[in-house]
Amino acid sequence: MKTALITGATSGIGKATAELFAENGIRLVLCGRRVARLEELKNTLGSKTEVHTLRFDVADRKAVFEAINSLPSDFSQIDILVNNAGNAHGLATIQDGSIDDWEAMLDINVKGLLYVSKAIIPQMIERNDGFIVNIGSIAGKEVYTNGNVYCASKSAVDAINKSMRMDLNAYKIRVAGIHPGLVETEFSDVRFKGDTDRAKTVYQGYKALQGEDIADIIHFVVTRPYHVNIEDLIVYPTAQASATLINKNL
Repeated sequence: MKTALITGATSGIGKATAELFAENGIRLVLCGRRVARLEELKNTLGSKTEVHTLRFDVADRKAVFEAINSLPSDFSQIDILVNNAGNAHGLATIQDGSIDDWEAMLDINVKGLLYVSKAIIPQMIERNDGFIVNIGSIAGKEVYTNGNVYCASKSAVDAINKSMRMDLNAYKIRVAGIHPGLVETEFSDVRFKGDTDRAKTVYQGYKALQGEDIADIIHFVVTRPYHVNIEDLIVYPTAQASATLINKNL
């Protein structure tokens, strides 16, 4: 049985991935900050696979290493790492942007991914085996108005993903980057700081991607034969043609 560690597992893409992995008999280490949601997932998925939960903030370096080092022996060998935790805070010009928002995005999207990867990679190197999936964004491929620091953070994920694959090639560790366009999750609720009415408008007038769509792609990627590594994948909803071009008449 393979064991997967998923960050940001309590909602959206992470939750959908946990559910699909459970259906396919993958042992789960689910990571997040919300205890109630982690417990609910454990109770729901525990009848399908073995589940262990870890509560920590990926931006807290000490907490990351303490949590992962605390894993019981049955869950300590991580075969699949899904670096999914991420966020967007605010939507403003560079001159009007909040430094607190900038730091939150860089701390979680970039440093958090690095901390978790650093905690897991040594054991993969020791075994000469493992699969790392980094969830990026179309924002890492295309800059858009008012997206400045968020786009920068996801550009960093893209660069880290590419260099990680090169650095770990000698150890037979596969690395894949998946870069979604618009996915209907809690993403916009966070970006607009709880303004749910504004958040809803982002997904109105067309069919956005769902967390389950990206989970299906993640599962496909990690279940390819060993000699196959889907290294970089962009996925849009049909209505979206670029980071900013959306046909709301579909």
